[in-house]
Amino acid sequence: SRFESCWPALMKDSHGVVIIFNPELPSHLKELEMWYSCFVQQQPLLDTQCLLVAHHKPGTAGDTENLSLASPLNKLRLIHSNLEEDPEDVRIEFMKYFRSIISIMNESREREEMSIMS
Repeated sequence: SRFESCWPALMKDSHGVVIIFNPELPSHLKELEMWYSCFVQQQPLLDTQCLLVAHHKPGTAGDTENLSLASPLNKLRLIHSNLEEDPEDVRIEFMKYFRSIISIMNESREREEMSIMS
């Protein structure tokens, strides 16, 4: 893509990656692996620092049960968002994700401080 030259700047010092995709588009499902590889594996970030959001457009059935992703994507936290029906669920899941990122950041900062002192 024409934005690839910007990716290193986007990735620099990032602590988490949220990938939002349309599960009804086969092209999005193919691209998911590329985004995961570039933004998570090559960083490297932990899988817990990545959140997948399957966004269902208004009026689509949104078959949330049968979305099966191949490994390694199936190990990631996946939430289904449909803002018409359940915006509160999405908000709660996002808050859980942000809290986990903050605790990872705090742990790594504490490790750095300990290594400086020792």
